[in-house]
Amino acid sequence: MIKRTIEVSSGPTYLTAKLEQLILQRGGEIVGSIPCEDIGVVVVDQPQTTYTHAALAALARWQAVLVVCGSDHLPAAMLLPLADHSQVVWRMKEQLAVRRPLRKQLWRQLIRAKIRAQALMLPQETPARLKLLALSRMVRSGDPNNIESQAARVYWANWLPERTFRRDVDLPDLNMFLNYGYAVLRAAVARAVVAAGLLPALGLVHSNRSNAFCLADDLMEPLRPLVDRRVRELHAESRHELDRREKAFLLEILTEQVRLGGENGPLMVSLHRMVASLVKCFQGQAKKLEIPRPCFSADTDVCGW
Repeated sequence: MIKRTIEVSSGPTYLTAKLEQLILQRGGEIVGSIPCEDIGVVVVDQPQTTYTHAALAALARWQAVLVVCGSDHLPAAMLLPLADHSQVVWRMKEQLAVRRPLRKQLWRQLIRAKIRAQALMLPQETPARLKLLALSRMVRSGDPNNIESQAARVYWANWLPERTFRRDVDLPDLNMFLNYGYAVLRAAVARAVVAAGLLPALGLVHSNRSNAFCLADDLMEPLRPLVDRRVRELHAESRHELDRREKAFLLEILTEQVRLGGENGPLMVSLHRMVASLVKCFQGQAKKLEIPRPCFSADTDVCGW
């Protein structure tokens, strides 16, 4: 089932819950009522929004993520449910027992997939695209030569052929769009991680002691080009303000079609399959991580590798 993404930004809103429905009120009138079981992510970008305990508890009970945006309109915090998983203790033990060689092999798979997805963003037969494909084949276990960084320099230098672009999280304009899209993607990946009974803070490579979502940051790497494509489309339409319309377009990434296991399906569903394959790797039942692939390229609508 595809879970819904709810954005609250148009005005002061009061969120409560009744009979397993998330109720949205403005000025004392009900403006929305959504079954909590249908909700995957709630993004709140309205500083005058208020919540009842019942609303927060209901969202957590149905495994929904609450994302709170700051004054810059970018996600600042997430409320994730504590996984109600029948084997959560065993999952955590398996995750803690994963040895370094397996972590490095999984990281190699993620970075290779990321670079190949970046290559699909560029026109066919161009030197930059061919360079990225060549770099993807050079990634070794753990990426000791930092091929990911080399690929990033090639990719961002050619991401917008008509202008010079520098990827910097602190810069405005398109960088702000990318920050927003990545944060939404991160929340969805974190939700899938927690739903599988894993610890989101225990990553494969990311290990910042102040980062509670290291594993989500690892797993989202090959999915970043999905955001990049949408931001580039906004740029092509000369939309440079992160307003309601632009945010809605970026939120739609969670229902975007991706390819996994020879089938196309929505990203939010595929994320759970991806994490399930990670669990199998932790358990020694598989060596290959199932990674969703973009169903696009610069030249065609559907593609793979």
